[in-house]
This record gives sequence, structure tokens and C-alpha cells, in this order.
Amino acid sequence: MSEKNRDARRSARERLQQEREIEKAREKRRRTLIMSAAVVGVLAVAGAIGVVAANAGKDKATGAAGPVLAPSGLNGKDDLAIPVGATDAPSTLTVWEDFRCPACAQFENTFRSTVHQLEKAGQLKVEYHLATLIDGNMGGSGSLRAANAAACAQDAGKFSAYHDVLYENQPLETDDAYARNSRLLELAGKVPGLESAPGFRECVDGGNHDAWVKKSAEAFRTGNFSGTPTVLLNGESVFPKKGNENITPANLKKWVKEADKGKKRGTATPSAPAPIPDGATPQA
Repeated sequence: MSEKNRDARRSARERLQQEREIEKAREKRRRTLIMSAAVVGVLAVAGAIGVVAANAGKDKATGAAGPVLAPSGLNGKDDLAIPVGATDAPSTLTVWEDFRCPACAQFENTFRSTVHQLEKAGQLKVEYHLATLIDGNMGGSGSLRAANAAACAQDAGKFSAYHDVLYENQPLETDDAYARNSRLLELAGKVPGLESAPGFRECVDGGNHDAWVKKSAEAFRTGNFSGTPTVLLNGESVFPKKGNENITPANLKKWVKEADKGKKRGTATPSAPAPIPDGATPQA
């Protein structure tokens, strides 16, 4: 074989090897993007789909549903925020979420202990806003039913614990288990004192806060949010990242510490809701 032919074959092999390496790199990038989308990028897609679905069913979702009966102890614009933590804490974490949303469960189950630690230290208070994005995307009513039950738990002064239980036991996104009040009441049994709290069962079964949940969901749809969860620290988006830094428990602690520098820690405890007599419903 001539030297020229050997060089040609060597060049062909080198080109083939280069092409294979390029294809491997391309496939690796593709897999990385897919994995990232499963955790973060899907939020934007879900948000876009949710807005379309919500707008398509807007009349049904926000139509006449009786008077808006808000749960006890709310704050924020239009009384749509459920507060947890010291009312005078220097920093505020605003969270828009849906009890059927897998990414919301991932956020809550990853950051729960960190958020509670910051709350107990008086460094942070959290304002939860409830959305029904997955009901619009997947069909069903689990987002609405779970949000109503959580609002009923707020009336009983048990929102934070019940909120955590709902995310710890979240069904698959395609399983609308939270559409069943019986399942929501069953999970209430995991929160001491909630299942037997005066008015709680009647509130869940009666959908007492459905209209309020729909009002909150409408605020989410019109708020130009990209998806759930939407997480803001003192008004700045921190999920999935703050600036160029990804959110992690360590980074969240760091960001709160930086925001609280030179400020007094909170000590004021939110006032407990007034007890609800048996058979009664909370007043707006």
C-alpha cells in the first residue's frame, strides 16, 4: 500500500473518530438538557400551557361560585397570602405553588427543613399563594380540592403542618387522588389535632374556600408568572437560581443572611385563628 493511501485512510479514520466524539458531545448535551428540563425547564412550559388552559376554561374556573370566603389570618394584596413565621421577620419568601405540581413537591421536600429553620430563627417569614395550574393542564380537581383543604387547615391554625403533609404524600401528577376529600381528610389525621378541629371536616367537604382558591388561581394566571413553583426572596426570583447562582439550601441561607444583615430578627407570632364552633363556618 502506498504511503499516500495509508495517509488517506488514516485521515478518514481520524475524521470518523472526530465525528463520533462530536456526536457523543452532542448526545451528552442533549441528555443534560432533558434532565434539566425535567427539574427546571418544564416549569416554563407548564406555565405556558397552564395559562392557555386556564384562559380556555376561564369562565368555568372563575364564574359564579358564591361569596369569596377567605381563610383566617391572611395578608398581602387582596388577602391571598397565607403567612408562616414571625410577622416581623426581616425577609419574606413568597411562594406560588400547586399541591399537584411535582416541581413544587421537589422544592418543598428539598428546602423544607431549611425554610423552617430560618422561620424559627426569626430570619424569614413565608407567604404562600395557592394555584391550580395542574388541574388546568391535566384535568381533574385535585389542585382545587387540596388548596381548599389547606385553607381549612389555616382556619384551624394548622396550615404549615398540613401543607408539609400534602407535599410529603403527593400522588403522581397523573393520579388525581387529591380530588377525593376522603384522601385529604385521611392525611389530616397525620397532623395532631387537625382532623378533629371544629369545623374542619365540614369546611373540606363543603368546599368553603373554593371561591377564594379560584380567586388566588386567577391572580396567578394574570401575574405573568412562568410556572409553579414561583419563589421570590424579598421580591427577587430565586428559583431555580438567583442571578448566576443556583438555589441550594446553603445558598438560600446565605441569601437570607445577606438580606438580613444589620436587621433585627423577628419575634412576633401570628395571631391564632379564633376557634370555630361545631357546625359553623369562618366569616370572611
